[in-house]
Amino acid sequence: MSFVDTSVAAINPRARRRRILRRRFMRRPLAVAGFLVAIAFVLAAILAPVIAPYSAGATDFNALLAHSSRHHLLGTDELGRDVFSRILWGARASIEAGVLATLLAMAVAVPIGIVAGYYRGWVDAAIARLTDVLLAFPFLIVAVGLAAILGPSLTNATIALGIGAAPALIRIARGEALALREEDYVRAAVANGASDLRIIARHVLPNMLSTLIVQATVAIPAAIIGEAVLSFLGLGVQPPTPSWGVMLSDAQSYLAQAPRLAIYPGIAIFLCSLSFNLLGDGLRDILDPRTTR
Repeated sequence: MSFVDTSVAAINPRARRRRILRRRFMRRPLAVAGFLVAIAFVLAAILAPVIAPYSAGATDFNALLAHSSRHHLLGTDELGRDVFSRILWGARASIEAGVLATLLAMAVAVPIGIVAGYYRGWVDAAIARLTDVLLAFPFLIVAVGLAAILGPSLTNATIALGIGAAPALIRIARGEALALREEDYVRAAVANGASDLRIIARHVLPNMLSTLIVQATVAIPAAIIGEAVLSFLGLGVQPPTPSWGVMLSDAQSYLAQAPRLAIYPGIAIFLCSLSFNLLGDGLRDILDPRTTR
């Protein structure tokens, strides 16, 4: 039976491609490290109620601004709250905003980009010009403006970050659609009388998924940093709910007395963003058809 299974796998192109991609991925230690660290942050965010020693708002007024100890691994803040616990709880807001904002941006950008690139004509021209106008403004400026209009909350910050990230993804999806519509298999489908919706669903979208996955892993850390900026400015998560940006904002008044209050959430933001960036770089390399190893 094992011989038959191995033979089937050997002639199954999908199984062979999975093995090739897995082998390419394992040969890139930075990508593997990024994947493991990113998974660790995601698990920490999901399991924060289980693994955090204290609740996010638990205070110990006998240990204000305390240093690291066996009771408080990373010390406490100005209200006696455990810093390690708040970093774990804060990971939930930051990663939630990063992932959901990226999904929102993809949900908005991919259909618009495909329509523009596949149909061309005045639709493409109008979408391309509007995208160029939006890209003239930096991502964070757009997000800050939208968050200020919508009002301070994690939900509104996520919406603002998603809309702010959409123009760049529209351009990428449009470029992929422009290239794919000229492929022979798409022209063959048109010649065989396939509808536009069927061609997009079966040929265009599946063949741009690898590019979209890579762009998503790059957009997530940008959204995580964006959430931290919005929360730092008071436009995102509102105290006492923890997030890394809120922790940085609270630490401003204690930089001279307890700089660790800013260092620890800063390290968390840096490592989380770096891990997703390394993962994205690795995925870009292994999914590139020109890659030979």
